[in-house]
Amino acid sequence: MTVGEERPAGSWAASAKALRSGVRKTPAAFTLLEILISLALIALLIGATISVSPRGDSALTTDEVFWKALTAARKQALTTQQDIRLGFDPKAKAFVIGANIDPQPSGNAGTQTSASTETTDNTPSQTFPVQFADKLTVNFLPVGKSTSSILIGGELIETQSIPFVTLYSDGTCTPFRVQFHSNGAARFIAIDPWTCAEVLEEPK
Repeated sequence: MTVGEERPAGSWAASAKALRSGVRKTPAAFTLLEILISLALIALLIGATISVSPRGDSALTTDEVFWKALTAARKQALTTQQDIRLGFDPKAKAFVIGANIDPQPSGNAGTQTSASTETTDNTPSQTFPVQFADKLTVNFLPVGKSTSSILIGGELIETQSIPFVTLYSDGTCTPFRVQFHSNGAARFIAIDPWTCAEVLEEPK
């Protein structure tokens, strides 16, 4: 095209359109795959930063281990439809449940209830150990105030204990109280024989 010649009408517009058609626009939104990958990475980061420390049996208190053993014994009695005994082994510092756990006489008469982990049949027993319980004594006591007691370390401890309690197949249990003593005053929990739950004292 020489000087003076006129450019055909629409040639600039055609050139600009041709240039624009060669350039591909990038999408402004994220794809579904990118969103899913981002969410997965966020979940991994959250899981790595949050430290989960499950609470094991070592963190349970004596009362919590007792309730755990009592609940397990009641459940086993209901499911197997046979009587299940609950005792305490002072040597192992553990609650023991089983169909026929044998009571054994204690070395310190009246201050400790002993139950062996052996059974008279093939029914396996379960143990629920109490951690950090070197000076712990546990006694199962009959219902009602006992007239038999001794003074240990300035604390009055009931000694009229029973070797074990029984959880029956209908969901009931032996009426009893449990006495915990380690350091300080002895603590008592009364158990309702119909529900196997704690008997709450009426407010005075």
